[in-house]
Amino acid sequence: MSAPFRHVAVIGLGLLGSSILRAVGELLPEVETSGWDASFDVRERARVIALAPAIPDLAAEAVRGADLVILCVPVGAMGEAARTIAPGLDPKALVSDVGSSKASVAKALAEALPGQSVIPAHPVAGTEHSGPDSGFASLFRNRWCIMTPPENADEALVAKLAAFWEALGARVERMTAGHHDLVLAVTSHLPHLIAYTIVGTASDLEDVTESEVIKYSAGGFRDFTRIAASDPTMWRDVFLSNKDAVLEMLQRFSEDLTALQRAIRWDDGEKLFDLFTRTRAIRRSIIEEGQDDARADFGRADHNGAKA
Repeated sequence: MSAPFRHVAVIGLGLLGSSILRAVGELLPEVETSGWDASFDVRERARVIALAPAIPDLAAEAVRGADLVILCVPVGAMGEAARTIAPGLDPKALVSDVGSSKASVAKALAEALPGQSVIPAHPVAGTEHSGPDSGFASLFRNRWCIMTPPENADEALVAKLAAFWEALGARVERMTAGHHDLVLAVTSHLPHLIAYTIVGTASDLEDVTESEVIKYSAGGFRDFTRIAASDPTMWRDVFLSNKDAVLEMLQRFSEDLTALQRAIRWDDGEKLFDLFTRTRAIRRSIIEEGQDDARADFGRADHNGAKA
């Protein structure tokens, strides 16, 4: 099968952007690639490690001639990134993204690129690492990529974008932007918010020193620190851009946490056991679905210590 696109341009050369370029180079070697990042230092590093044959200093030059442009920048920067590349865009090029919230991104891209074909997407994959050196070609293998095409989207372009992600090893799902944002609020955004809070609380405790928190970290706390080490700019933008869904899930979580607090206070062991049994089953289902690994440390020794 021929590649769905002949020239892919990636704007933003962090974990996801560099992984896309590496995956295209390995799995779709006939496809021309180019890249750009707002940071001069990142562009220089990307040239040193040969992320793409073309990494110009101007964003508009990076997208010139591309038939697929993927924006891999924080969701709060999508509109500005789109305006920056606009002068070099082919009118027939498809513009997509990898942002973790979709309704706000769709609005920003539609306003910045009127008349351009835009199909937002979200590969649900990542690690706590960032930067052009952090990417690897297998990041998307057996991971979901959720596409949220607008109602008037060209179905031929939707199919081509799906074929592109499938060629990189992803499984493609399609849903509305609003439903995506609600699902990700509970599966990704709320867990990150909780992780940031727990790690912050531990560091603020007056009767436990920071050295003790680090020295005696149990497995659960270590996992929270892995999540809380994620890129702060990206996650600041995610929470602000998807705040309605996040606040809705946070309210539900607060109510459930209060019920759990009550069960502990009143020695309701049956309620605790029932909850822990239910959540254990969910963990097993995630492993069966192929979205994590049952090995020690969840197999995170793979990919130089980085695993999605």
